Amino acid sequence: MATYYDTLSTPIGELLLIANEAGELTHLYTGQGSKWLSRHPGAERDPKRLAPAKTQLSEYFEGKRRTFDLPLGAAGSEFQHRVWEALMEIPFGETRSYGQLAAQLGVPNASRAVGRANATNPIGIIVPCHRVIGSNGTLTGYAGGLPTKEWLLRHEGVPVGKEQPAFEL
Repeated sequence: MATYYDTLSTPIGELLLIANEAGELTHLYTGQGSKWLSRHPGAERDPKRLAPAKTQLSEYFEGKRRTFDLPLGAAGSEFQHRVWEALMEIPFGETRSYGQLAAQLGVPNASRAVGRANATNPIGIIVPCHRVIGSNGTLTGYAGGLPTKEWLLRHEGVPVGKEQPAFEL
């Protein structure tokens, strides 16, 4: 199956967006795009196919969009998809802990499994894994880096604890 890509300049750096032949977004990379491109030399640049995703992401960064309405095609297990769907239910400007997500999914003792599924989310921002924080309110891992996670949360109006360093891109 063919793979298509395009890039988008944003306040957090250049994003690499990947779509499948059906036009479903399968990956979104923050700052790691060149590695993906080097491993997929047959991928075709297709701005038209990725225009809806680029438009919606631009609107998000401009403060004009709080939710996304895009076809998604990320590969993952049934459990990962359940976690990713739960992530999309976290409203703009709010956070949840891994434990809260596990309880929401009916597996209250599976916060580590929820954390792993969160960490493997290939479509960050659109599937908002940045909205998941530690149970004590601290920022925890993020594939795009903690400064990017902090920026995204501040962009959404989430107060970030004083224990976190101030960050500007």
